[in-house]
Amino acid sequence: MSEIPGDLKFLKSHEWARVEDDGLVRVGISDHAQSQLGDLVYVELPEVGASVKAGSGVAVVESVKAASDIYSPVSGEVVEVNELLGDKPETINEDAFGEGWIFAVRASNREELNELLDADAYAELVENEEH
Repeated sequence: MSEIPGDLKFLKSHEWARVEDDGLVRVGISDHAQSQLGDLVYVELPEVGASVKAGSGVAVVESVKAASDIYSPVSGEVVEVNELLGDKPETINEDAFGEGWIFAVRASNREELNELLDADAYAELVENEEH
């Protein structure tokens, strides 16, 4: 498994959240999640301007194996989506923690970030799943 960046927070469902310098929360799926899904063939992005709730399904990624809902780690408004994924969904497979981000949210309650797993707790979750 690849190194888990220490600046990320995680949902138990394998979405990551990174708080950017401008306060936006960028969201993607973990390297572990993309490797479990296999080659991604389609990403259904949320609509910019959509209101999202923490823990609710916002996007969908489809692989040759399955379709999986992507849940928002925080409540707020979707302010940006990764248009690149429309043509190149495999970007998530290639760079899950970087260029493969899925959407960005302007969080309405940043306290929700405190309920997410830190990198160490997430690594432990993944390790327990694999055994």
